[in-house]
Amino acid sequence: MEEQKLEFQFKDRYDLEDLKQVTRILRSENGCPWDKVQTHQSIRQDFLEETLEALEAIDNQDPVLLREELGDVLFQVVFHAQIEAEQGRFDLADVIHDITFKLIHRHPHVFGSIQADTVDQVLKNWDDIKKEEKNQDSYADTLRAVPKTFPALMRAQKVQKRAAKVGFDFESQQQTWDALAEETQELKEAVKQQDVSAMEEELGDVLFSVVNLSRFLGLDAEKCLTNAVEKFINRFAKVEFLAVQQQLDLKQTDHETLESLYQQSKRHLSDNPTD
Repeated sequence: MEEQKLEFQFKDRYDLEDLKQVTRILRSENGCPWDKVQTHQSIRQDFLEETLEALEAIDNQDPVLLREELGDVLFQVVFHAQIEAEQGRFDLADVIHDITFKLIHRHPHVFGSIQADTVDQVLKNWDDIKKEEKNQDSYADTLRAVPKTFPALMRAQKVQKRAAKVGFDFESQQQTWDALAEETQELKEAVKQQDVSAMEEELGDVLFSVVNLSRFLGLDAEKCLTNAVEKFINRFAKVEFLAVQQQLDLKQTDHETLESLYQQSKRHLSDNPTD
């Protein structure tokens, strides 16, 4: 085992086989105490975090960071496959075989005789093949197939899109505005009645309606909210900076002054968007 470990220390360039071997060594009896006791569930959060970090590198258009983060995601894939290989259920080669087969099967317009000259035709073929593969007997099955582990806004938008594909949708953008107004009014009524259960339900309906509106506007609801959170953080940071300049303790500052600082931060960031 020591000889195996040393081999990896003197290579000029590593490949996928090396990564697989490193993972096996880490999981072996004489490997890393931490790595060898991990399970799918114990590193589930790690997988999510590495994926989100890769997405942030994409959003920041940072190729150097993206290269690193894609490596972290790949290691997660190899690690999970190694856990399964130890149980004799499947290994990384099986994973690679399955995804390759799936891609060939779902692209009959490239690898077969099906004609698909437009993006819409390609997507329709993809959905039809996927529905057949997963034995989805109804359109409702396709909605249920959207994982509950998705972020709620993303899941809502995906469910709405799938329902819209069979014509179950609003006919115009104005109808989404009307639905949002109706749901907002129902939320107000629930608040007035102090009915917590109803408030939770109606607020959910409002959020679902907002997602519908974003879809009709051609926007990604998840991205819109992410941008809004980032904007708030930047504005709050500016508020804190202004407060320090004026020797103010935010915790001890009255609401009127805080609002004034917030409006100043909005104006400053609007005039200096790169700050």
